[in-house]
Amino acid sequence: MNSGKPIVVVGSINMDLVTRAERIPLAGETVAGTSFQTHPGGKGANQAVAAARLSHTVRMIGRVGSDPLGAELLASLRSAGVDTRGVKEIAGSSGVAVILVSPQGQNCIVVTPGANAFLMPEDLDEHLDQIRAAGAVLTQLEIPIETVVRLAELCHQEGVPLILDPAPARTLPPELVRLATWFTPNETEAAFYANRGGGTEASDDPLQTIRSLQALGAQNILLKRGERGFLIATTDGRVEAGEAFRVEAVDTTAAGDAFNGAFAVALCGGKSPLESARFASAAAALSVTRHGAQPSMATLDEVNKLLMY
Repeated sequence: MNSGKPIVVVGSINMDLVTRAERIPLAGETVAGTSFQTHPGGKGANQAVAAARLSHTVRMIGRVGSDPLGAELLASLRSAGVDTRGVKEIAGSSGVAVILVSPQGQNCIVVTPGANAFLMPEDLDEHLDQIRAAGAVLTQLEIPIETVVRLAELCHQEGVPLILDPAPARTLPPELVRLATWFTPNETEAAFYANRGGGTEASDDPLQTIRSLQALGAQNILLKRGERGFLIATTDGRVEAGEAFRVEAVDTTAAGDAFNGAFAVALCGGKSPLESARFASAAAALSVTRHGAQPSMATLDEVNKLLMY
Protein backbone atom coordinates (compact mmCIF):
# COMPACT_ATOMS: atom_id res chain seq x y z
CA MET A 1 0.00 0.00 0.00
CA ASN A 2 3.07 2.24 -0.35
CA SER A 3 2.45 5.32 -2.52
CA GLY A 4 6.15 5.88 -3.06
CA LYS A 5 6.06 8.93 -0.79
CA PRO A 6 7.01 8.35 2.85
CA ILE A 7 4.94 9.25 5.88
CA VAL A 8 6.77 11.62 8.22
CA VAL A 9 5.87 11.52 11.91
CA VAL A 10 6.82 14.46 14.11
CA GLY A 11 6.11 13.70 17.74
CA SER A 12 6.84 12.08 21.05
CA ILE A 13 8.96 9.05 21.85
CA ASN A 14 8.33 7.60 25.32
CA MET A 15 8.89 4.53 27.39
CA ASP A 16 5.58 3.22 28.74
CA LEU A 17 5.61 1.90 32.31
CA VAL A 18 2.48 -0.27 32.41
CA THR A 19 0.83 -1.56 35.57
CA ARG A 20 -2.23 -3.79 35.41
CA ALA A 21 -4.58 -3.59 38.36
CA GLU A 22 -7.90 -5.00 39.50
CA ARG A 23 -9.41 -1.61 38.66
CA ILE A 24 -8.41 2.00 38.10
CA PRO A 25 -8.30 3.68 41.55
CA LEU A 26 -10.21 6.74 42.63
CA ALA A 27 -8.31 9.83 43.77
CA GLY A 28 -6.41 9.04 46.97
CA GLU A 29 -7.12 5.31 46.73
CA THR A 30 -4.60 2.45 46.55
CA VAL A 31 -5.40 -0.76 44.67
CA ALA A 32 -3.40 -3.94 44.15
CA GLY A 33 -1.45 -4.32 40.94
CA THR A 34 -1.33 -7.64 39.14
CA SER A 35 1.63 -7.12 36.76
CA PHE A 36 4.17 -4.57 35.54
CA GLN A 37 5.85 -4.25 32.13
CA THR A 38 7.75 -1.66 30.08
CA HIS A 39 6.95 -1.04 26.41
CA PRO A 40 8.24 1.52 23.90
CA GLY A 41 5.52 4.12 23.34
CA GLY A 42 4.79 7.81 22.86
CA LYS A 43 2.01 8.93 20.54
CA GLY A 44 4.45 9.92 17.81
CA ALA A 45 6.50 6.74 17.94
CA ASN A 46 3.36 4.61 18.21
CA GLN A 47 1.93 6.13 15.04
CA ALA A 48 5.25 5.70 13.25
CA VAL A 49 5.39 2.01 14.17
CA ALA A 50 1.72 1.54 13.26
CA ALA A 51 2.38 2.86 9.75
CA ALA A 52 5.66 0.96 9.33
CA ARG A 53 4.05 -2.35 10.34
CA LEU A 54 1.63 -1.77 7.46
CA SER A 55 4.57 -1.88 5.03
CA HIS A 56 4.82 1.87 4.46
CA THR A 57 8.03 3.91 4.44
CA VAL A 58 8.10 6.00 7.62
CA ARG A 59 10.48 8.69 8.84
CA MET A 60 10.47 9.89 12.45
CA ILE A 61 11.46 13.33 13.72
CA GLY A 62 11.79 13.55 17.49
CA ARG A 63 14.05 13.50 20.54
CA VAL A 64 15.22 10.86 23.03
CA GLY A 65 17.33 11.26 26.16
CA SER A 66 20.89 10.13 26.84
CA ASP A 67 19.65 7.62 29.42
CA PRO A 68 19.46 3.85 28.75
CA LEU A 69 15.80 4.26 27.78
CA GLY A 70 16.78 6.43 24.81
CA ALA A 71 18.89 3.70 23.23
CA GLU A 72 16.13 1.16 23.78
CA LEU A 73 13.52 3.45 22.21
CA LEU A 74 15.66 4.03 19.14
CA ALA A 75 16.30 0.31 18.75
CA SER A 76 12.58 -0.40 18.92
CA LEU A 77 11.77 2.13 16.19
CA ARG A 78 14.50 0.76 13.93
CA SER A 79 13.40 -2.83 14.46
CA ALA A 80 9.93 -1.84 13.23
CA GLY A 81 11.46 -0.38 10.07
CA VAL A 82 11.19 3.31 10.98
CA ASP A 83 13.88 5.65 9.60
CA THR A 84 15.26 7.38 12.71
CA ARG A 85 17.78 9.74 11.13
CA GLY A 86 15.54 12.62 12.25
CA VAL A 87 15.68 11.51 15.90
CA LYS A 88 18.39 13.23 17.97
CA GLU A 89 19.69 12.20 21.38
CA ILE A 90 19.97 15.02 23.92
CA ALA A 91 21.42 15.11 27.42
CA GLY A 92 18.90 14.13 30.09
CA SER A 93 15.97 11.78 30.48
CA SER A 94 13.76 10.31 27.78
CA GLY A 95 9.99 10.76 27.84
CA VAL A 96 8.06 8.42 30.12
CA ALA A 97 4.37 7.49 30.35
CA VAL A 98 2.94 5.82 33.46
CA ILE A 99 -0.08 3.75 32.39
CA LEU A 100 -2.62 1.93 34.55
CA VAL A 101 -4.77 -0.70 32.81
CA SER A 102 -7.92 -2.36 34.17
CA PRO A 103 -9.02 -5.95 33.36
CA GLN A 104 -11.62 -4.47 30.97
CA GLY A 105 -8.83 -2.85 28.93
CA GLN A 106 -9.53 0.74 30.01
CA ASN A 107 -6.58 2.89 30.98
CA CYS A 108 -5.40 6.15 32.52
CA ILE A 109 -2.07 7.73 31.65
CA VAL A 110 0.36 10.32 33.06
CA VAL A 111 3.03 11.53 30.60
CA THR A 112 6.35 13.16 31.57
CA PRO A 113 7.81 14.69 28.38
CA GLY A 114 11.56 14.53 29.14
CA ALA A 115 13.50 14.90 25.88
CA ASN A 116 10.29 15.47 23.90
CA ALA A 117 10.07 18.97 25.38
CA PHE A 118 13.25 19.93 23.51
CA LEU A 119 11.99 19.40 19.96
CA MET A 120 11.94 23.06 18.91
CA PRO A 121 10.39 24.84 15.91
CA GLU A 122 13.80 25.62 14.42
CA ASP A 123 14.64 21.91 14.48
CA LEU A 124 11.97 21.33 11.84
CA ASP A 125 13.70 23.63 9.38
CA GLU A 126 16.63 21.18 9.39
CA HIS A 127 14.24 18.50 8.12
CA LEU A 128 12.35 20.58 5.56
CA ASP A 129 13.41 18.29 2.71
CA GLN A 130 11.85 15.29 4.49
CA ILE A 131 8.64 17.19 5.16
CA ARG A 132 8.46 18.46 1.58
CA ALA A 133 8.85 14.92 0.21
CA ALA A 134 6.18 13.37 2.45
CA GLY A 135 2.91 11.92 1.27
CA ALA A 136 1.47 12.91 4.65
CA VAL A 137 2.74 14.20 7.98
CA LEU A 138 1.42 12.93 11.31
CA THR A 139 1.70 14.88 14.55
CA GLN A 140 0.24 15.05 18.06
CA LEU A 141 0.44 17.27 21.15
CA GLU A 142 3.10 15.59 23.31
CA ILE A 143 5.75 17.97 21.95
CA PRO A 144 5.86 21.78 22.39
CA ILE A 145 2.82 23.45 20.87
CA GLU A 146 4.96 26.05 19.10
CA THR A 147 6.71 23.21 17.29
CA VAL A 148 3.39 21.77 16.15
CA VAL A 149 2.30 25.21 14.89
CA ARG A 150 5.56 25.58 12.95
CA LEU A 151 5.04 22.14 11.46
CA ALA A 152 1.52 23.11 10.35
CA GLU A 153 2.91 26.24 8.70
CA LEU A 154 5.57 24.26 6.85
CA CYS A 155 3.07 21.63 5.66
CA HIS A 156 0.72 24.37 4.44
CA GLN A 157 3.62 26.12 2.70
CA GLU A 158 4.74 22.91 0.98
CA GLY A 159 1.25 21.57 0.19
CA VAL A 160 1.72 18.44 2.30
CA PRO A 161 -1.34 16.98 4.11
CA LEU A 162 -1.05 17.28 7.90
CA ILE A 163 -2.96 14.82 10.08
CA LEU A 164 -3.26 16.31 13.57
CA ASP A 165 -4.13 14.04 16.47
CA PRO A 166 -5.09 16.74 19.03
CA ALA A 167 -4.11 14.68 22.05
CA PRO A 168 -3.67 15.12 24.91
CA ALA A 169 -6.41 17.75 24.73
CA ARG A 170 -5.20 21.29 25.38
CA THR A 171 -6.06 24.81 24.29
CA LEU A 172 -4.88 25.26 20.71
CA PRO A 173 -3.95 28.36 18.72
CA PRO A 174 -6.77 28.95 16.21
CA GLU A 175 -4.36 28.87 13.27
CA LEU A 176 -3.28 25.32 14.12
CA VAL A 177 -6.83 23.99 13.84
CA ARG A 178 -7.32 25.82 10.52
CA LEU A 179 -4.02 24.67 8.99
CA ALA A 180 -4.41 20.96 9.76
CA THR A 181 -5.74 18.98 6.80
CA TRP A 182 -7.26 16.38 9.13
CA PHE A 183 -8.35 16.94 12.74
CA THR A 184 -8.72 13.52 14.41
CA PRO A 185 -9.88 13.62 18.05
CA ASN A 186 -11.53 10.87 20.03
CA GLU A 187 -14.86 11.65 21.72
CA THR A 188 -13.35 12.98 24.95
CA GLU A 189 -10.93 15.23 23.09
CA ALA A 190 -13.63 16.36 20.68
CA ALA A 191 -15.83 17.36 23.62
CA PHE A 192 -12.98 19.40 25.09
CA TYR A 193 -12.53 21.33 21.83
CA ALA A 194 -16.25 21.61 21.09
CA ASN A 195 -16.82 23.01 24.59
CA ARG A 196 -13.88 25.42 24.15
CA GLY A 197 -12.06 23.73 27.02
CA GLY A 198 -15.11 23.88 29.27
CA GLY A 199 -15.53 20.12 29.75
CA THR A 200 -14.88 16.69 28.30
CA GLU A 201 -18.33 15.11 28.54
CA ALA A 202 -19.18 13.79 25.10
CA SER A 203 -22.35 15.09 23.46
CA ASP A 204 -25.26 12.75 22.82
CA ASP A 205 -25.30 14.26 19.33
CA PRO A 206 -21.98 13.62 17.55
CA LEU A 207 -23.17 15.68 14.59
CA GLN A 208 -23.40 18.68 16.89
CA THR A 209 -19.84 17.97 17.99
CA ILE A 210 -18.78 17.90 14.34
CA ARG A 211 -20.47 21.24 13.72
CA SER A 212 -18.75 22.75 16.75
CA LEU A 213 -15.36 21.59 15.49
CA GLN A 214 -16.11 23.00 12.06
CA ALA A 215 -16.93 26.33 13.72
CA LEU A 216 -13.40 26.31 15.14
CA GLY A 217 -12.05 26.14 11.60
CA ALA A 218 -11.31 22.42 11.32
CA GLN A 219 -11.17 21.35 7.66
CA ASN A 220 -11.65 17.58 7.49
CA ILE A 221 -12.68 15.88 10.73
CA LEU A 222 -12.28 12.26 11.73
CA LEU A 223 -14.08 11.61 15.02
CA LYS A 224 -12.86 8.37 16.61
CA ARG A 225 -15.70 6.90 18.69
CA GLY A 226 -14.12 3.68 19.97
CA GLU A 227 -16.57 0.79 19.99
CA ARG A 228 -19.14 3.09 18.35
CA GLY A 229 -17.05 3.42 15.22
CA PHE A 230 -16.20 6.74 13.58
CA LEU A 231 -17.60 9.78 11.83
CA ILE A 232 -15.96 11.66 8.95
CA ALA A 233 -16.84 15.20 7.90
CA THR A 234 -15.08 16.59 4.84
CA THR A 235 -14.79 20.01 3.28
CA ASP A 236 -17.30 19.10 0.56
CA GLY A 237 -20.03 18.96 3.20
CA ARG A 238 -20.35 15.18 3.45
CA VAL A 239 -20.64 13.40 6.79
CA GLU A 240 -20.09 9.63 6.71
CA ALA A 241 -20.16 7.04 9.46
CA GLY A 242 -18.54 3.67 9.95
CA GLU A 243 -18.97 0.89 12.51
CA ALA A 244 -16.24 -0.53 14.70
CA PHE A 245 -15.08 -4.12 14.32
CA ARG A 246 -16.30 -6.34 17.14
CA VAL A 247 -13.37 -7.75 19.09
CA GLU A 248 -12.59 -8.64 22.70
CA ALA A 249 -10.51 -5.78 24.09
CA VAL A 250 -7.73 -6.49 26.57
CA ASP A 251 -5.85 -3.16 26.37
CA THR A 252 -6.96 0.04 24.63
CA THR A 253 -3.55 1.72 25.01
CA ALA A 254 -2.49 3.28 21.67
CA ALA A 255 -5.64 2.24 19.80
CA GLY A 256 -6.02 5.81 18.59
CA ASP A 257 -2.39 5.80 17.45
CA ALA A 258 -2.96 2.58 15.53
CA PHE A 259 -5.96 4.26 13.92
CA ASN A 260 -4.06 7.39 12.89
CA GLY A 261 -1.05 5.53 11.53
CA ALA A 262 -3.24 3.24 9.46
CA PHE A 263 -5.43 6.13 8.28
CA ALA A 264 -2.35 7.90 6.91
CA VAL A 265 -1.14 4.73 5.18
CA ALA A 266 -4.49 4.19 3.46
CA LEU A 267 -4.80 7.83 2.35
CA CYS A 268 -1.28 7.71 0.92
CA GLY A 269 -2.26 4.51 -0.86
CA GLY A 270 -5.04 6.33 -2.71
CA LYS A 271 -8.04 5.17 -0.71
CA SER A 272 -10.97 7.51 -0.08
CA PRO A 273 -11.36 9.01 3.39
CA LEU A 274 -14.17 6.56 4.19
CA GLU A 275 -12.18 3.57 2.94
CA SER A 276 -9.13 4.83 4.83
CA ALA A 277 -11.10 5.17 8.06
CA ARG A 278 -12.48 1.64 7.72
CA PHE A 279 -8.95 0.32 7.13
CA ALA A 280 -7.80 2.29 10.20
CA SER A 281 -10.71 0.96 12.24
CA ALA A 282 -9.57 -2.58 11.51
CA ALA A 283 -5.99 -1.77 12.57
CA ALA A 284 -7.24 -0.18 15.80
CA ALA A 285 -9.51 -3.15 16.53
CA LEU A 286 -6.60 -5.56 16.23
CA SER A 287 -4.46 -3.40 18.50
CA VAL A 288 -6.89 -3.60 21.43
CA THR A 289 -6.76 -7.39 21.39
CA ARG A 290 -3.09 -7.24 22.45
CA HIS A 291 -1.18 -5.77 25.36
CA GLY A 292 1.12 -2.77 25.07
CA ALA A 293 1.42 0.13 22.66
CA GLN A 294 3.88 -0.61 19.86
CA PRO A 295 3.76 -4.39 20.40
CA SER A 296 0.02 -4.28 19.63
CA MET A 297 0.33 -2.77 16.14
CA ALA A 298 -1.03 -4.94 13.33
CA THR A 299 0.60 -6.00 10.06
CA LEU A 300 -0.88 -5.36 6.64
CA ASP A 301 -1.84 -9.02 6.20
CA GLU A 302 -3.68 -9.01 9.54
CA VAL A 303 -5.64 -5.89 8.68
CA ASN A 304 -6.59 -7.16 5.24
CA LYS A 305 -7.73 -10.45 6.74
CA LEU A 306 -10.01 -8.69 9.22
CA LEU A 307 -11.42 -6.48 6.46
CA MET A 308 -12.45 -9.57 4.50
CA TYR A 309 -14.66 -10.87 7.35
